[in-house]
Amino acid sequence: MNDAGFTGAATSPVHNAARSHRLKTWAATASVSVAIRLIAAKAGAFFATSSVSLLSTLVDSLLDFAASLINLIAIRHAGAPADREHRFGHGKAEPLAGLGQAAFVAGSAIFVLVQALERLVHPVPVANESIGIGVMILSIVVTLALVFYQRWVIRETGSIAIGADALHYKSDLLVNLGVIIALVASSHLGWHLADPVFAVSVAIFILWSAWGIFHGSFNLLMDRELPEADRERIRTIAVAHPAVISIHDLRTRSSGTQTFIQFHLEMNGDLSLIDAHTIADSVMAQIEREFPNAEVLIHEDPFGIAERRPAFE
Repeated sequence: MNDAGFTGAATSPVHNAARSHRLKTWAATASVSVAIRLIAAKAGAFFATSSVSLLSTLVDSLLDFAASLINLIAIRHAGAPADREHRFGHGKAEPLAGLGQAAFVAGSAIFVLVQALERLVHPVPVANESIGIGVMILSIVVTLALVFYQRWVIRETGSIAIGADALHYKSDLLVNLGVIIALVASSHLGWHLADPVFAVSVAIFILWSAWGIFHGSFNLLMDRELPEADRERIRTIAVAHPAVISIHDLRTRSSGTQTFIQFHLEMNGDLSLIDAHTIADSVMAQIEREFPNAEVLIHEDPFGIAERRPAFE
């Protein structure tokens, strides 16, 4: 086996990883800070209005806080360098945090659903709706700013944890807008059922969001292969070297934002060991330029040697 020494692209992945960890930490800290402020504002508005749809956003913000706090802890842990007991690093702390978020989000949805169904049976008029509407407008402005920042961090880092965090904050935008509509319909139009009906809709939407978070996190924890388009890019880069005949046994997986790529590189069997090593180094450096946070492991094979190969290759 040849780890190819990481020559040719040694400093860039390390630099990118440090910057990525810093951006993710800032984004997670911003999420916790926003959640705390929204909880305080929504709690006051709920006690003033008794609106169950506003309660749904309060519960959602409480869960946002818990999920974002777990995120922050997980990101700090995931950024720790590889050690003797964790040779592949700590990147899977991020999808584990994603699973925790999915559980929190689903739990909040079920709670809101129960409260909304009870209010459907026993409708209650909404009071002081102007307070609730004002808080919802404030929530939309603050959440929108956070979501734009999170989107930028996701583009820069590809973080599954920040992606999961951003997903329920994006849903909050729709929820907050819907609460405004429900408050207006209930107080000004006399549609008292609009408040609990909208809360039920919110709960269903939150459950759907929880499934999306769970699915993405589960795939990472189960070492799902990279998308076929990425795998094809790896093959194309490898065989583009004039001394490479083919590759086989390509295996890929992700751990947080760290990607692991390994394959067998087939070359002329008459090459010397040092020449084969040099070619593998060159291929590895090119792949790392295309996948900056990847760790590439290459095994050099003489072309034409019969080997057992996976049936799903």
